[in-house]
Amino acid sequence: MKIIIAGAGEVGTHLAKMLSNEYHDLMVVEPDADRIKNLSTITDAPCIEGSPSSFQVLSEAGIQKADLFIAVTPSEETNILSASLAKRLGAKKVIARIDKNEYLLPANKEIFMDMGIDYLYYPEKIAGREVVDLLSQSFSTEFVDFANKKLLLIVFKLEESSPIINKTLLQAAGQRMELNYRAVAISRNGETIIPTPTDRFKVGDIVYVIANEAGAPDLVKFTGKTPIEVRNVMILGGSRIGTWIARDLENKLGVKMIEISKERCLKLVDDLPNTLVLRGDGRNSDFLIEEGLEHMDAFIAVTGNSETNILACMLAKRLGVKKTIAEIENIDYIKLAESVGVDTVINKKLITAGRIFRFTMSTDVQSIKVLAGSDAEVLEFIVKPSSPAVRGAVRSINFPKDATIGGLVRGDLSIIVTGDTQIQPYDRIVVFALPSAINKIGKYFN
Repeated sequence: MKIIIAGAGEVGTHLAKMLSNEYHDLMVVEPDADRIKNLSTITDAPCIEGSPSSFQVLSEAGIQKADLFIAVTPSEETNILSASLAKRLGAKKVIARIDKNEYLLPANKEIFMDMGIDYLYYPEKIAGREVVDLLSQSFSTEFVDFANKKLLLIVFKLEESSPIINKTLLQAAGQRMELNYRAVAISRNGETIIPTPTDRFKVGDIVYVIANEAGAPDLVKFTGKTPIEVRNVMILGGSRIGTWIARDLENKLGVKMIEISKERCLKLVDDLPNTLVLRGDGRNSDFLIEEGLEHMDAFIAVTGNSETNILACMLAKRLGVKKTIAEIENIDYIKLAESVGVDTVINKKLITAGRIFRFTMSTDVQSIKVLAGSDAEVLEFIVKPSSPAVRGAVRSINFPKDATIGGLVRGDLSIIVTGDTQIQPYDRIVVFALPSAINKIGKYFN
């Protein structure tokens, strides 16, 4: 597939890094020479210095033969213009990153379709939605739903009090004939493994579990944590993510928002009538304590500074806040944040890259999620008739060992997959895969 990425910022660079490991004809267009230089230290993807909204630059990049054009520059206007031009100049499919929710309204989306833009992505809204979902699953560090929540991927860290410490997967599952959940991966000391039935759980393991609706409530007992009911939330940072979260929560929970900018505070007061907006510096621990941080059930740090978010979450943890969530834009800081006790990390680059990455796969992928605390990915397929997956029980189809089929949805049924499961045409399949398996698994379902 010939792919052109417009923009070598954080999202574009991460996408280029992901795609350079695949078998694609890749080209990056970027007007900033320093960003091109930085990209060259990370990946061998070829670059053209120039504006992605230039006819000449797009032609030089080979837009006439492009299968996919991805506009992810920091400028929303540049993304929209370059994506529209790319489609008119021959690109088969075009994607643009945007920064305004109004563009996603049904009536407005039709306008962008008329301009030739196939898909719009608003990373801050997607990230905000993830945070709200996580608050409903307070014991989980990451949460992904499939097929309208018929299947869930729930991620949690094992505490010393967990009853499954030092038990194998078989022992943890017990004697149940019908599974409602199953561990599909363990992240331990920075390494992600697909566990075997004899692998044992250890303190500090980050466990990835596929569950159906019946199984999700039971999982909390395995974490070693006490379930909490979130009633009061403090949000640090009146960013687009923070605003979206507050708007969604303010009529259901008690919400306080801390923002350092006076001008931004005045706007937030008008936009969020049921949120208590306070002006202050999130780096000032005394201020946060004075505003009742220790009485919060959850603390969400979404300023534009990763270090501030991590330190504020550490303070919240020390004061007894049960659930902390931090926006970390520097990928190198993700494992640091997890190691110092931050419960959940969100990263817009990974969120956006995961949503876009599925369009680059040669097989038909319904959705793909790039996980923040792991190098693995979760993919959703619809099984085609006569595909290899329907030719026998799962244990007999020779599925790659660096991936595992977690569950499937068949009509109104959600089923946790075992070796004896027989997959049927049109099942919706959820697969957990390490990077080495990504190019191998699609053929089983297509």
